[in-house]
Amino acid sequence: MKIGFVSMPVTGHLNPMTALARKLQSRGNEVVFIGLPDVEPIVRASNLNFVPFCEKEYPLGSVAKGYAPLAKLHGLDVVEHSAREMHPGRCKSALEHLPEKLAETGVQALVIDTAVQE
Repeated sequence: MKIGFVSMPVTGHLNPMTALARKLQSRGNEVVFIGLPDVEPIVRASNLNFVPFCEKEYPLGSVAKGYAPLAKLHGLDVVEHSAREMHPGRCKSALEHLPEKLAETGVQALVIDTAVQE
C-alpha cells in the first residue's frame, strides 16, 4: 500500500510522524511524505520519500519566518496568534494543493497530523 503523510512543519510534529512513517515503511508499505519545502531535509534524513507542496505560498525559509513572532509571545497569546495568523492560510493552501499531490503520487491512504485539520 502507498501511504502518504502530512504534518505540521515543526520538529515536535515531524519527529513522531517520520518515526511512524519509517515503521510502516519497514513493514513493506511504500511511504511518501508530502510537506512544505522547509521540511524536506528532515524527511530525507529519515530516509523517506518527499514531495513538496504549497511551494508558491510557503517557499524555503517561510516556516522559520512565520514562527518567529511566536518567540515574543507567551501562553494563550501563542495559541491565538497561531490560530488567527498562521494556520488558516496553511490549511487553505493544503486544501487547494493536496488533492493534486495525492493524485500525482498515487497515495492510497493518508496519515494526517491532527493539527493540520484546523
